[in-house]
Formats: sequence, C-alpha cells, structure tokens
Amino acid sequence: MRTPRSDSLPEAGAKLREFIRDSMTASALPTSTPCLDPELVSFFDSFALDLFRLQFEANPVYRSFCEARRSVPSQIGHWSQIPFLPVVAFKESICTALPESDRLREFRSSGTTTQARSRHFHSGLSLESYECSLLPWFNRHLMPDLAPWRGRLFGGPLEPPDFLFLTPPPARCPNSSLAHMFEVVRREHAPASNPFHGTFTRDGAWSLNTAAIESVLRQAVDFARPLCVLGTAFSFVELSDHLVQSGKTVVLPSGSRALETGGYKGRSRSLSKTALHSLINHALGIRLDHIVSEYGMSELSSQAYDHPIPTTAMEDSNSPEIVKPPPRTFHFPPWTRIRIVSPENEREMPPGEVGVLQVLDMANIFSVCALQTEDLAASLGHGFELHGRASSSEPRGCSLNQT
Repeated sequence: MRTPRSDSLPEAGAKLREFIRDSMTASALPTSTPCLDPELVSFFDSFALDLFRLQFEANPVYRSFCEARRSVPSQIGHWSQIPFLPVVAFKESICTALPESDRLREFRSSGTTTQARSRHFHSGLSLESYECSLLPWFNRHLMPDLAPWRGRLFGGPLEPPDFLFLTPPPARCPNSSLAHMFEVVRREHAPASNPFHGTFTRDGAWSLNTAAIESVLRQAVDFARPLCVLGTAFSFVELSDHLVQSGKTVVLPSGSRALETGGYKGRSRSLSKTALHSLINHALGIRLDHIVSEYGMSELSSQAYDHPIPTTAMEDSNSPEIVKPPPRTFHFPPWTRIRIVSPENEREMPPGEVGVLQVLDMANIFSVCALQTEDLAASLGHGFELHGRASSSEPRGCSLNQT
C-alpha cells in the first residue's frame, strides 16, 4: 500500500477507502477476526498518527482538549497514545473540522427534550466515508450468504431477503444516524422498495405502523420470501406485544434474519439480550443465530456487530431447539481499534475486566477519530462485551425524539 501520509482530510478520506477495500478483501470468509496482515497493520498504525495530526490542526475543540492534556502530534508515537475525546464534547461544543458551509447533515444522539444531544456534522465527503465503512461490515454480518465469494465456495447465493425497517423513513427524521444507516442499506439491497414502516407518537417518539407491518409479514409468509427485519430493541418489543395482543402468529420463511440496535429509553420494559432475542424468535420465528445485535452511536461512523449469521444450513428449521445461541461478542471492523480503560486513570484494563470503552474510528475523518464512550465493556479476545452505561451517563437509545 502507498504511504498513509496525507496533506488534507479529503486525501485521508481517499486513503481510508483504499484501506477498507484492501482489509475486506484480505480474507474471503465472513469472520469477525480482525485482519492481521502485517502490511495492513503497519498502514493502520501510520495512518492513525497521520489522521490525528490533521484533526489536531483542523478541529479547534479537539486541539484545545489535546493541548490541555499536553498531548500534541510530535509527542505521539502509537495510536493508543492519541487522546480519546469524551463523547460529551459533541453535546457541549461544535466538534468538527468542517467549515459551516460544508455541514450538509447533522446527526443527533437520541434523548428526551430535556437532555442535551450530541451533534455530529457531515459533508458529502464525510458521508461517503461513513457509507464506505457501513456497507462491507454490515454485509459481512447480515448478508454473508449473499456475498460475491459465496458463489465460488458454496455453490451460489440464496434468494436475497426482502427488507422491513421498524423506523420512520429518513426524510421524516433527517437527524437520525440510524435512519440514514438503514437508508444506505435500502439503496444497496432494496432500491425499488419502500420498506420503512415506523411512525411517530404525539410526543414525537418513534412507533410502528402495525397495519402496514402485518401486511409485509403476511406477504413474506404467503410467498415464502425471506425477510430481513431491522429496528431498535424497543421497536421489536412493541411489535411482539402487538402480535400477542392481536392473537397473530408469524413464522417467517427460512433465511429470514433480524438486526436489533438496542435502545429502550423508558419507552417499554427493558429486557436482557437473551430475553429480547427469545422474544424476537417467538414473535417472528427467526432463528436465534439469525438475530444480530449492532452497537453504534451518532458520534461514530463505524458499527460493531456481535456475530455473523451462518452461511450454511440456511434451509434448516427455525425451531429454537436445534440451534444454540451464538456467543455475543462485539467486533468493530479492521479500520477501528478499541481500548477498555479505567475511568480513574485511563490505564488499559486486563482482558475480562470491566472499564470504559474507547474507540478509534478511522472513518470519522472530519470530526475526531479517537473517542471515549460512556459505555462499560470488557475485552474478550479481539472483541468486547458490553456491561451497560457508566454511572454518570444518561441512558442511550434510538427510540425517542429523533424527528
């Protein structure tokens, strides 16, 4: 690969796209194990330092934070030494390297009307980086049976699923990064359809158009069309409760799958992951190993998933008795790195011990790549396990006030 050094943030964006392409083609199989190709690892390490230098120069808020910590580019020799900015900065400041004229989109964190909400600005180029990061990692986890290499290894892809998004359309909630993410997926996999069937309550919270959703579910069953259902944890609880209360039974065709993104925000009872996935399994007949959890936030441009759906035995029954739930360990893509640190001194925690999650997301070209989240996690192998929110953090989700 070429040298990672860039003279501008747009040049860094172009090099990021090159890195994403090369790291995703380094391994043909749908695995969450990060690419360990020495050349790609070396490129990442150098690119991280280069991007830190550019963001230090172009982002006044981040530069002030680094200077207060006496951490400037000339003193940083490894990506782990880059200062990780607490995400609360996106609530308190305009934390961007973009001039005001280039801020075409603004993603906001979810929250109530009394909570401050993060603001993450995007230009056309930064959205390009966001989408370039989104699709390959989504496809590897939600669509591995449909990837181009499957035809060579497994005798051809299965019939692609139809899509059902349990959110309002992005035009109705333009500040929602989740709705934008789903719109990117729609353009890639279902460009001729309009699969958004979320709506709003009177107080502006997300809800469901249950009549339209029932019609989509019936058609999937009647025509034996696999369905990919995507939504927040709250939306799956609402859908399940509706089906139970109306006496409806749904068993979606084999090959159906679900993506849940977490988030309750007090809009329903909160469930453990195990209970939520059991609820989805019983409500829609989707196999437990075909239910994938996503971890993302408006301040990041990359997402983590907890496992890829299997690429074999897709024709098996959806019965929960024949499949064990997969391990639920989250993995970010190869153009990110994570650290789990002590909240007191930011020292890295040993594997298995709980600390605050830090994420170095190289797709955050035009804001800040090194962020300290408000989530608790423990490292497990190359991935991490979530352990809730830090005690001083507001609850986070995707189901409130995204209009």
